[in-house]
Amino acid sequence: MHNWSFDAAVIAHYFDSRSKELGNEFRDYIFEHQLEIFPTNLRQFAQKFASDHKVDLPFVIDPQGKFAAEVNAERDLGTSLHLSHTPTIYIVSNKAHGRPFVEVTDDTQLYQTIEAVKAE
Repeated sequence: MHNWSFDAAVIAHYFDSRSKELGNEFRDYIFEHQLEIFPTNLRQFAQKFASDHKVDLPFVIDPQGKFAAEVNAERDLGTSLHLSHTPTIYIVSNKAHGRPFVEVTDDTQLYQTIEAVKAE
């Protein structure tokens, strides 16, 4: 988790309240720029996105805590389902027997996992 991911999720919920499509576009924009984002410049990225989409970004995005509560509820649901991370890398085989895919949770093990799947 990024140290700014909760705040980004709250902002995404704000954009969702304008339209679900806008919220999803914001998420895509943030993922595209995640290596450039820090807690100190997240607001600037959100403001640029809002300006580019001709949407006002209020000074206080979540004064009643509604969006934060939604984010917390989503996190709690994930926890109750025993989700610990977002899967991002799968190695898929075309074998009729054995494992059809393997998730790589440690990217330092990518090549070793590929070789292990090939050896099966």
